[in-house]
Amino acid sequence: MQTEGPSRTALHAAAARAAHLIVDGEPVVFRDPFAYALLGECAEHYVRAHRETAGHPVLAGLRAAVVTRSRYTEDRLAGAVRRGVRQYVILGAGLDTYACRSAPGPVEVFEVDHPGTQHWKREAIARAGLPAPPCLTYVPADMEAGECPVDRLVAHGFDLARPAFASWLGVTVYLTREAVARTLAGLGRLAPGSEIVMDHLLPEALRGPRARAYAETLMPLVAESGEPWLTFLSPREAADLLEEHGFEVVEQAPECDAAGAVLRDRADALAGSGISVITHARRRA
Repeated sequence: MQTEGPSRTALHAAAARAAHLIVDGEPVVFRDPFAYALLGECAEHYVRAHRETAGHPVLAGLRAAVVTRSRYTEDRLAGAVRRGVRQYVILGAGLDTYACRSAPGPVEVFEVDHPGTQHWKREAIARAGLPAPPCLTYVPADMEAGECPVDRLVAHGFDLARPAFASWLGVTVYLTREAVARTLAGLGRLAPGSEIVMDHLLPEALRGPRARAYAETLMPLVAESGEPWLTFLSPREAADLLEEHGFEVVEQAPECDAAGAVLRDRADALAGSGISVITHARRRA
């Protein structure tokens, strides 16, 4: 993780959300109208490759992974809101724009991330002319360094007595397995009925040909940028970790199925690599 500004993965994820609205056909899987503006002067640098080679399997796979996990998560968040949840925790929030897109929203949003990322993001929101979301609280934390996100959340006004919905997207692969388990142990303190959606990359033995090609291309690049892939989880391993810390699995969705027909039945280049699984779990009573 960079100590100043957002990680490259956060920038590439925002670019993927922005590029989806530019290069992919209808129907739109996930609509983030603020992603391009938030990237500011570096937006075209990160989006250009998607414009020029939209059908490249790695770029198409990246866009599919990012928009699919966002669509899946916010659909489940909407369900939790209908059930009365009013706190939303985004772990490793990066350049997520939910708080901007939903303002004034139905939930209090707590974004947990490295302070360097949060400082850059605050300035980027101001540069883009976006209103500061009144429902958003920034919670600085470094999970790899051992900081407990729940302790940090409570220090910033989060109410442990009330159920919450948490998302943890595009993060676990960059943490050690010990840091993943430590974070889930902290989340096990959330109120009963709280929910979490997390994605995780499959170990090599469970990858199909497209996923293997995707990993073989990206793994050296992210390692060279200082953000190597560290942790891979099978669906069973992810479920065991969650259950160990007080959660019961509601659903596990392969990346290619998580958005349903809107991704699976497309005729254009947008297609998932199949390297990730999204797990939705609920805190036991």
